[in-house]
Amino acid sequence: MLPDLAALRLLADIGRLGSIGAAGRTAGISQQSASERLRAMETETGLVLVQRAQRGSELTDAGRLLVEWSSDLLARADEIENALATLRHARSHELRVHASMTTAEYLLPSWLVRLRQVRQVSVSLRAANSEEVVAAVRRGDADLGFVEGPVDLTGLSTAVVGIDELVLVAAPDDAWARRRARLTPGELTSRPLTCREHGSGTRAVVEEAMRDAGERLAPPEVELATNAAILAAVRVGGSPAFVSGRAAAADLSRGVLVAVRTAGLDLTREFRAGWVGRARPPAGPVRDLLAIARAG
Repeated sequence: MLPDLAALRLLADIGRLGSIGAAGRTAGISQQSASERLRAMETETGLVLVQRAQRGSELTDAGRLLVEWSSDLLARADEIENALATLRHARSHELRVHASMTTAEYLLPSWLVRLRQVRQVSVSLRAANSEEVVAAVRRGDADLGFVEGPVDLTGLSTAVVGIDELVLVAAPDDAWARRRARLTPGELTSRPLTCREHGSGTRAVVEEAMRDAGERLAPPEVELATNAAILAAVRVGGSPAFVSGRAAAADLSRGVLVAVRTAGLDLTREFRAGWVGRARPPAGPVRDLLAIARAG
């Protein structure tokens, strides 16, 4: 059997230092443990590898050959260990985050400020729709992803980090803005809306709520990729749109948009974080940012 790397390193150190005890100290183990490791290696190989010398110990011919044969292997292992150490260091100082639009625009900025207050870390943030975020995490392009609404998270560990509710907004002079009665799902099908693109969490929540009510939205009047673009289009007279209550709050408070009340639709959604690995998030910036997000 081939001895493991620790045993091969011990044997090389015995040859270099001339002592089992000195080689054990280099490996961070006692002389007794070093002797036991050496005996186990000799049993595995069926060879006598070390013999007593006038001062200490020396390798046998078989031991010297084994050290020579394993020198390239040990050198390559050292390179890999150093590379892994570099990766671990980089991961403790860098964080790649992908987030769906609402989370990226309205939640993550404050979370990242708080993260930098507790940890020196370089963060790269990319905003995308929920499906693109999940794909990036699965590919390894992102250490952590934040999504909203129904999206397939199979293969990822996840955690709920918040709750949101969508609201239907319209320009003040829109006919729906002047309604007193709540808008039913059936009435929502009567006109095209301003919508997010396919793959967005916002659109997925609305479409699922309409399916649950036995209805289906009309084809969109226009599809836009950001909350800001949606709100701008509605403000200038575009058809109404469903957006996050967080995204619409400023425009609603100023009166440039009006919230249209609806009936029979569940428009709540969860903000979720996703990462590759075990249910307990990896130590470092990923775990720190998740703790901040959960704290709200």
